[in-house]
Amino acid sequence: MNNQETFTLINPQNGNLAFKIFGFENYNFFDHIQRNNYYSLIWIKQGKGKLKADFSEYIYSNNSLLAFSPYQPFMLTPESDLSGIAIQFHPDFFCIHKHHEEVACNGVLFNNIYQPPIVSIDSKTINTFQMLIQQMKAEMQIVALAQYELLISYLKIFLINAARLKVEQQEEVKNSLSNLQEPFILQSLKEAIEKNYKEKHTASDYAEILHITAKALAKITKAHLNKTITSLISERIIIEAKRELYLTSKPVKQIAYELGYDDEYYFSRFFKTNTDVSPQIYRNTVGFDRLSSLTTN
Repeated sequence: MNNQETFTLINPQNGNLAFKIFGFENYNFFDHIQRNNYYSLIWIKQGKGKLKADFSEYIYSNNSLLAFSPYQPFMLTPESDLSGIAIQFHPDFFCIHKHHEEVACNGVLFNNIYQPPIVSIDSKTINTFQMLIQQMKAEMQIVALAQYELLISYLKIFLINAARLKVEQQEEVKNSLSNLQEPFILQSLKEAIEKNYKEKHTASDYAEILHITAKALAKITKAHLNKTITSLISERIIIEAKRELYLTSKPVKQIAYELGYDDEYYFSRFFKTNTDVSPQIYRNTVGFDRLSSLTTN
């Protein structure tokens, strides 16, 4: 098959993208900031360069799989021609949050503020992914009984294999750095953010909790996670805000209050700064519960 073929399914209810597979070759397809209202899996088969995602910069190379959540900002800066395959799917088609127990990829492939959004694909997994993509393409060229269900099954297998591979690689990295173990203070920071992100929003708050100067904590965080303390806090709040906007019909004001913001408008500005869209637009374009919230208003 032509590597640049495109296969697309459109949601007939709203005309939006449901599921898409396309190839890219010899041009910079993702060379500007992307903030899409769907999940993106980008398999770089050939090429290398830099990836900017959220608040950090990473290096990608041949056979890298990049994974991004809806409205997660990212951009590729290639240092050579790129070729590969992209899979994009809207949460209406398959919801990572709702099916977390089935695929176990939320917090591994997606929504992990402590790990790069990159998986290195080994030779065994390359063959598996090639087979799955060919099956998806074949299924998208016919209109048959349970087409969506079969495509979702292929997608689940793809996600599970990618998540397993990333978990293995994380363990390998941890083992290879056994002599340079992550400082205990950093693990304490992670736990502190998870426990307090709804109430405490500043770097100085966490420095105080951990009995360390803000400057020293910032230096450790940057060295080991390539992120600032503020960005870690912000990303954790945004992940929770997205989950609430996606899965519930709670008013934005209530979500803001539950996340420690008394001023709904300040929270909305914070959300838009980090996602490029307002909470209401995010809910209208991604939120699972938006139809019921619309009918009750």
